[in-house]
Amino acid sequence: KNGTIKKTELSAYSNPRAGGIIAMGIDEGDGVIAVQLSDGQSEVFIGTRQGMAIRFPEDDVRPMGRTAYGVRGITLREGDEVVAMEVVKPGGTLLTLTELGYGKRTPLDEYRVQSRGGVGLKNLDITAKNGRVIEIAQVNEDKELLLITEWGKILRTPTGDIRTIGRATQGVRLMDLDEGDKVVSVALVENYEEPLKDDET
Repeated sequence: KNGTIKKTELSAYSNPRAGGIIAMGIDEGDGVIAVQLSDGQSEVFIGTRQGMAIRFPEDDVRPMGRTAYGVRGITLREGDEVVAMEVVKPGGTLLTLTELGYGKRTPLDEYRVQSRGGVGLKNLDITAKNGRVIEIAQVNEDKELLLITEWGKILRTPTGDIRTIGRATQGVRLMDLDEGDKVVSVALVENYEEPLKDDET
């Protein structure tokens, strides 16, 4: 969450123990927030709670051993933290979601490729209306999105129904929340059509 990234060959995890094995050295106050499997030829996209993001070639991160601490993926401004990391391929859109039920899709091409370790670009305009970022994911239009709130409400919507708009915008309202409630969890699922009942055919 403090902006460090690390790449390790999958073979380094081939002999796990019952109690687990060390996957990464962690500084005090830091923590792992995302793990992705890569083909070694992709790009990395990192997004922060305060609406910043960076996209850089995976080659900018050399492979390291399991116990290594990693290298700087993004430089954070005071009070910010990483909330999402995606291994991405050119094309497609990035879905950004906020704690107050707002979201947007933005073409990946709007985020120019930069060098690892910079402050990145503005991904979302954070306001009192939309709240801070909770999740970012590369999506296509055949997925569905589940939003779950702190008070137990849930919304299911096709990702294709979410507007595609540019960077540094605040997004559009996806879910109406009661005052004091907020979105705490997000899941992408396969688009599922309810089977018709016999009397509906």
